[in-house]
Order: sequence, then structure tokens, then C-alpha cells
Amino acid sequence: MPFQIIRNDITKVKADAIVNTANPNVAIGGGVDSAIYKAAGADRLLQERQKIGRLEPGEVAITPAFDLYANFIIHASGPWWRGGENGEAEILRQCYDKSLQLAADNNCRSIAFPLLATGSYGFPQRLGIEIAVESFTRFLKEYDMDIYLVVFGRKSVRLSGELVDDVQSFIDDGYVSEALAEEYHHDTSEYGKSERTVGLPVGKEKPYESVVRDAKDKKISLDEVLKEIYTDSFEKHLRNLIAEKGLKNSDVYVGANISKQYFSKLLKGQVKPSKEKVLALAVGLKLNIDEAVDFLRIGGYAFSPVSQTDAVVKHFIERENYSVININIVLFEYGLDQLSN
Repeated sequence: MPFQIIRNDITKVKADAIVNTANPNVAIGGGVDSAIYKAAGADRLLQERQKIGRLEPGEVAITPAFDLYANFIIHASGPWWRGGENGEAEILRQCYDKSLQLAADNNCRSIAFPLLATGSYGFPQRLGIEIAVESFTRFLKEYDMDIYLVVFGRKSVRLSGELVDDVQSFIDDGYVSEALAEEYHHDTSEYGKSERTVGLPVGKEKPYESVVRDAKDKKISLDEVLKEIYTDSFEKHLRNLIAEKGLKNSDVYVGANISKQYFSKLLKGQVKPSKEKVLALAVGLKLNIDEAVDFLRIGGYAFSPVSQTDAVVKHFIERENYSVININIVLFEYGLDQLSN
């Protein structure tokens, strides 16, 4: 997927470029800066850094990565946080935008970022992640590149507390307990005695049961029954939704955090998407919850009442917060697989 959050030491990440929150002066700073110099080979990297000279806040520059797994180091001079009234947000935005553009200009196909300026520079994490998400989203509409946001250690994982706190009530123990009771309810109707009713309200028929019963009563053919159940192929339904919503293909695959190449195969019916990709597409298409239910059904899936991932996605859809990247941040913090895997 184009954007992914990973837990790793950024000096060990295999990417064409890694980004460093650089000391504005020609000197080795602390934290990530110090770790990158040490891993790359401090003497050689410092010689390259001397060729650049001072980097004013918001400026970026590129050097070889020497002993790192990357090809390049992009040095971004981030802002010190001084209360937010001194253009700090715009400076940080420039760091992300210019780093991405510099990577593209050097033919990089992948880039790894720490959460810039949120360590010793004191930039608030919540605002920092919002700026990063906005920059990544804009960039991916124009360029095809894998972007990794790298966090190191448990303390760094709390990327966006308010998002997670808002979702928490959706997937707390009470929710899961109630959902489990529904999941394992045994239907006592004629068509449900021997099987479990999964993901449907108690006492309700499965979507195809009334059609099958009508077929028995009317003695219509199996082909006619199937026509009533499957009206569209997944790819046809996807194309129709794009047209109905007035979206461009790029709006959808960027919004869903899916690569352009994979999306092209989807539209041609050459691949069967996983449930995670269908959920991501529902967000990219900005579907309401009823539309999302139908979209999943046509893809061969359904929302599960005991899936924490499904609960997170439903929470975002119901609040019309159509950001797969933000969803993935929450999933990452819960230790769940990110969408579009």
C-alpha cells in the first residue's frame, strides 16, 4: 500500500530515502539525528553535511546514505515549537512537502519518515500527524511512491490520542460482549436450525433466504434466482459508484490507500480484493453505512459484529471521516492490521 505505519528503528528501514530531522547548523544533533549519523558513518556523513551549510527551518537537502540500508538521507530542518503563533505548522508542512518532492526528483520509489519535530523540538504530536497526513495525501494524488511513517518504541506509538479515545467506546468490552452474544445466536427458524446466523440481527433472514424460498414456491430456475441475488459484478459496481459519486479514479485509489496498478486490475476484474481492500475502497468512495454494507456484500464480505477492525471502519464512516490513513493510525495503535494490506 502507498502509505504504511511501521514500528522500527529508522536506521534499519529499507527504503530509497529516509528523512532526518536535521540540526539546522552543521553539527550532529540528538535523538534520531545522532542515531542516523552513527549508523551511516558519522565522519563521511558530516563531510557531506558541511557541503550543504546551514539549513533554515523549512529547508531540506539530500546526501548519500552511506552505511544505511537507504540510498539517500533527506535532511529536513524542522521548527521548534514556540506556542504555535510563529508559523510552526507551515514550516513543518514545508518539511514534509519538500522532502517528498526531493525524493521524487531523485527517482525514489519509497521514503521513510519519523514523525518530524515531535521529539526534542516539542511539536505537538496530534498536530504533527495531521500535517503529515495532509502532505502524504496530496503527494500521492500526483506520485506513485511508498511512504512509511516509522515509530520507535512503545512510547512513540500514541500518534493521535483523541482519535483513539473517540473510537474506544465502539470496541470496548461491552461492545464485544454484546456482539459475541449476537454472533453465536442460533436461529430457530426453518432455515436456520442447523447453522449459525453471523452478522445479522436476531430473528432476521439472511439476504438470500427470501429469494430462495420464493424460488421454491414459484418453481423458478436457479439461473433466475442467481440473477436476483447477483445483479452486478464487483468491478462493474465499483465503476458505477465512481461515476455516481462524480469521483476521479485517482480520488478513489488515493483515498483508499491502494496503488494505481492494483486499482487498474480491480477495474478490469483481474484480481479479487481482500476484505481489507474492500473496506478501504468503501472509505475512498465516501460511502454511507448502507452503501458500504451493499458494497461489501457484492465483494463477498460483510461487517462482522466481533471484528474490531470493522468497528473502527464503521465508526469513521458513520462520522463521514473518510481517511484511510487516519483509520490506519487507529488500527496501528490497537495492534490491528492496517487496511489495504
